[in-house]
Amino acid sequence: MAEEEDKPKKKSVSELALDEIDGTAKKAADDDDDSWGDAADIPDKPRSAQDLEAVYDIPVRVSAVLGKSSMQVNELLKLGRGAVVELDRKVGEAIDIYVNDRLVARGEVVVVDDRLGITMTEIIKNQKA
Repeated sequence: MAEEEDKPKKKSVSELALDEIDGTAKKAADDDDDSWGDAADIPDKPRSAQDLEAVYDIPVRVSAVLGKSSMQVNELLKLGRGAVVELDRKVGEAIDIYVNDRLVARGEVVVVDDRLGITMTEIIKNQKA
């Protein structure tokens, strides 16, 4: 039995792999590579319009929702030209403005050169989950 204790213990492949991982993890943790800089160097918010140039050409979908209504399919099929669908909003009530299906603002409908437009009256702050 004493001979068995003197022999080095054989390690399995998985134990060898774990030792290698532990060794590299310790080495990586000990390395102080400051090539990325400090987190304090990263600005929280853009400081000027030039800071946003990279996102100027990204397309977004803007939707203005005047109101909503729910109905059964058979009611929907009965609708024809000139039919009136009652919405859940009142005249003069703010409409919802969505960007890429996310509520970002509320506003009012305006007429600009014989076209409909929207004036934003309230910006909705992001709600973090």
